[in-house]
Amino acid sequence: MRVFVAGATGAIGRPLVRQLIDRGHHVTAMTRSAGKVDSLRRLGAEAVVADGLEAAAVGEAVARAEPDAIIHQMTALSGPADLRRFDRWFAATNALRTRGTEHLLAAARAAGVRRVIAQSFTGWTNAREGGWVKSEDDPLDPHPVKAQRESLAAIQFLERAVVEAEPEGVVLRYGVFYGPGAWEATIELVRQRKFPILGSGDGVWSWIHVEDAAAATVAALERGRRGIYNITDDEPARVAKWLPYLAEIVGAKPPLRVPAWLGRLLAGGAAVQWMTEGRGAANTKAKRELGWQPVWSSWRDGFRHALQQTGRTGAPKGGEAVA
Repeated sequence: MRVFVAGATGAIGRPLVRQLIDRGHHVTAMTRSAGKVDSLRRLGAEAVVADGLEAAAVGEAVARAEPDAIIHQMTALSGPADLRRFDRWFAATNALRTRGTEHLLAAARAAGVRRVIAQSFTGWTNAREGGWVKSEDDPLDPHPVKAQRESLAAIQFLERAVVEAEPEGVVLRYGVFYGPGAWEATIELVRQRKFPILGSGDGVWSWIHVEDAAAATVAALERGRRGIYNITDDEPARVAKWLPYLAEIVGAKPPLRVPAWLGRLLAGGAAVQWMTEGRGAANTKAKRELGWQPVWSSWRDGFRHALQQTGRTGAPKGGEAVA
């Protein structure tokens, strides 16, 4: 197929472009940075520079590419994580998830695109009641903390717009990314003992290696149906389990334990809530309908492999570790 990838140089965009080309697809890769064009061309993609928030530029880029499908991977996180001011930290990404999504869908309709696939997230977004592992049919959090209301609203807007769209829309709720380009900042915080366990640490997180996330996206392009899929590994885990393990394998001292009340003062309610009440996600539907299986089915082996990868690639610090 002819595939247009918006957000082609992010943590998942890079492996996604490579995997699409390896599968024989023709890729037009959109980036906001002219400095990243050469790296996309070296992968074998046609590259185009455009800002996802500029409707005319997006429409022209899609029209020129004449794609069969569009994959929306646009995010815009930069700088250190700021969970206390979550919505402010995510403001640019929220704009891409709302206005940027509208621009891509309008361009898709105008160009006769058959399928649109869009990045979403599963984690702090899930309702904090009932079972600890959620399916796609379970509700999102009806009462997010104040600092995350705008970000959850942006995710809900994207999911609704894409699933209800013509052309056919597929939403992929990725777990927490790890791997080159996605978690270097997290590793540094763990090494410096600046990533403590807040409160009980009973919150459940679901992880996904960026290569596995990219492979699931290719599977959704080729075999997915209209709807939502959780893209996570097979082992949702409590913070109190995975965080000490990560500290151990990076050669750091065990993470500090901070009471919930103090965590709220230091890191904000969003951080405490995710670490104490967060829900993981089941990948059963994605494995059944997409014929996809994560290579790194557990974060235990995946973390070790990703640390070796990160050292080999010299990937830059940063990336959307919390999506």
